[in-house]
Amino acid sequence: MAIANFAGRSSLAALLLALAGCATAPTEYREPPPLTATARPAHNLAVFDRAWALVQEKYFDAKFRGLDWAALRDQHRPAAAAAPNEEELYRVLNRMNAGLKESHLSAIPPRRVHERVTAHRAGVGLRWMLLEGRRVVDDLVPGGPAALAGVQLGWLVTTRDGAPIKDGDPYRPQLGQPVTYGFLDAQDRPHSLTFAPQLLELARHEARTLPDGVRYLRFDRFDYASLRWLSEQLRTAPVPPAVVIDLRSNPGGKALALNVAVAEFFPHRVAEGRLISRRGRERESHSVSWRSARYPGRVVLLTGPATGSAAEVFSHVLQFHGRAQVVGRPTAGAVIYSRTWPLPGGGRLQIPVTDYVGLDGKRLEGRGVTPDVATAPRTLADGRAARDADLEEAVRLLLAPPPHLTRPLPSP
Repeated sequence: MAIANFAGRSSLAALLLALAGCATAPTEYREPPPLTATARPAHNLAVFDRAWALVQEKYFDAKFRGLDWAALRDQHRPAAAAAPNEEELYRVLNRMNAGLKESHLSAIPPRRVHERVTAHRAGVGLRWMLLEGRRVVDDLVPGGPAALAGVQLGWLVTTRDGAPIKDGDPYRPQLGQPVTYGFLDAQDRPHSLTFAPQLLELARHEARTLPDGVRYLRFDRFDYASLRWLSEQLRTAPVPPAVVIDLRSNPGGKALALNVAVAEFFPHRVAEGRLISRRGRERESHSVSWRSARYPGRVVLLTGPATGSAAEVFSHVLQFHGRAQVVGRPTAGAVIYSRTWPLPGGGRLQIPVTDYVGLDGKRLEGRGVTPDVATAPRTLADGRAARDADLEEAVRLLLAPPPHLTRPLPSP
């Protein structure tokens, strides 16, 4: 997900309006009528040519990393014209985009645009992790069909509608189309459960109390709803002595939400790094304090390969200023500020428009954040026991005597 730029972010009036914004009602995406064989090529080329021109005009590196962008257009345009449907057309667009090797250059098909706008997607509330060749349930949406049916963390997923599940399977849950999964429970007893997909929120908010009053907080997007939720959790009386913030499923979000979230953990404004425009202009980025909690307790952040974009900048800033310890595995290394533009037919194109340089003077793009305490990848035994070694290590750190900061907190 992008670190989306936000114009006028220093304006508290604009911030207030943004935080009070209304949500789009969740609805299921409906495929438009198929185009005729004669209309499809013209539509495809309109989408392709618009996407190519937008990158030509907006991409943050005017020299295109030394790549011949026009040659990439000529290479992929015939395949775009011949694409039989939107799904294949967007694959062609992203094959062209991949030539620039940027994390935030992506053509987003209409279905995904709709899901992002409504913040919902049809599903059964079940996620698995592939561990030693087995699919292990590692996340359940509270109140979702799978959780309500009794599925447990650590179960093995064996089949879908009677057939083994294959990598790259294009299956998409649809409302009104029940799906049956086969499982093996903790005692290897088989279960066959049929679920009716529902519209489920894409992002999760989860809070619970751990030993000695430590508070576990998980949020999966840097957006204004998550920002409000986080601030409320940090203010809850009695104020927790320490918090674990789980960013392992957080791919990023809005720049303004990032700026305000950072401010929740400092008594004053702090530096966040440098932003560099297409014309080479540089400016400093800082936290934005607006009724911030100014949380005083100890902080541990959980990160992993799916921690991206704004979540990486958040982790880097708190780690660099000595405000938090980072536990887990390195982050995605996908850190460039981007914006999206509409494409014909309802899709959008995400384009990197501003580069980011961290507080250590280095780009995070392609590098990511290295944890202070690295944990080993999960094993099949961990998954089946629903053991979270990252969280166990975080609690151990927080219950130990406070470490000396490697650097003093920044001055106002």
